[in-house]
Amino acid sequence: MAAMSIRDLDDQVRDRLRVRAAANGRSMEAEVRAILTEAVSESEDPRGLFVTLIDSFRELGGVDIDLPPRKTPVRTADLSS
Repeated sequence: MAAMSIRDLDDQVRDRLRVRAAANGRSMEAEVRAILTEAVSESEDPRGLFVTLIDSFRELGGVDIDLPPRKTPVRTADLSS
């Protein structure tokens, strides 16, 4: 398991975290673990990042990008190393 420290945490945030942990019957450390686990789980989109970005730009009207023509031939990747 990994360990981490959080520096410069605002006192009000710490106090609110302590109250939230008590309300949920957990230690502050367990509450932070639960918050982080939930935050990461919610952000996982099974469609993938690329589709999520496309959808975000679609809501803004889309983006048109003019790509210049390729001047050099396509090279295959050298995976011999």
